[in-house]
Amino acid sequence: MDILTVLNLGDLAQAFSKMGMFPVFDLAYYIVSIVYLKYEPGSVEVSRRSPVASWLCAMLYCFGSYILADIMLGSSPIDYFQHNSHILLASAVWYLIFYCPLNLFYKCVTFLPIKLVLVALKEVVRTRKIAAGVHHAHHAYHHGFFIMVIVGYVKGSGVALMSNFEQLLRGVWRPETNEILSMSFPTKASLYGAILFTMQEAHWLPVSKSILILGFTLFMATSKVVMTARHSHGSPFALIESWICHLLFGSPLGVGEEDHHHPPPAVAPSSPLKTKEELSEGARKRKVKKAE
Repeated sequence: MDILTVLNLGDLAQAFSKMGMFPVFDLAYYIVSIVYLKYEPGSVEVSRRSPVASWLCAMLYCFGSYILADIMLGSSPIDYFQHNSHILLASAVWYLIFYCPLNLFYKCVTFLPIKLVLVALKEVVRTRKIAAGVHHAHHAYHHGFFIMVIVGYVKGSGVALMSNFEQLLRGVWRPETNEILSMSFPTKASLYGAILFTMQEAHWLPVSKSILILGFTLFMATSKVVMTARHSHGSPFALIESWICHLLFGSPLGVGEEDHHHPPPAVAPSSPLKTKEELSEGARKRKVKKAE
């Protein structure tokens, strides 16, 4: 007997793939995205000095993937802003994270158990965006497999790809943080996911789209939750990537995700277990204390 029939995974996957993202999942996506914005150096100062610039940065963090994908497909870059409920919800989250009295909302959503739940929900949205991007490109370019991969990749990681432009809105220029030069785990996973969904659209992958959505969502949510809980920037792909890069491009074995993403700093960080976001948050708090 078919194991999928026994476990009823087909019906579960079908129901999951049709589940609406608004408002619960989208709310989690906006919260985590804007929390990461607040981790960025200088973001709090910008919110005090220029709320408009801070709001624009928050909208790029929430909707940058839609903007970039629309530009690539020849649509208006502001097309997504017609969805008033999404814009208002993201704006409310931005206001609460940056301006809530006593920083209460920010403290609540960054409390680790709550943050882990929000991170998992965000990955549900990311997978849906990748699948939707590939599907959209498939209708526009039926045999443009590379276009499908690119659009799906952009939909899953467009915020990271636009990070340098977003930095300019905050008056910061850090070209070394270019996501193409140093791809983070979500960006790499978005690329691999876009390839899988493109193969499924081309009928090269013998699984239904609903099963693929469910499986990839479970992988992404589990990986991000574990990485967040462990304060790790490592990647599940690191070992395979190092072996393939060594085989095809001559890169030395043993060059892990951490070495590639973070060149040795002039001053050692206070704790190797802290994430980039936590280090940025610590630096911001020290600046505030000095100002006081």
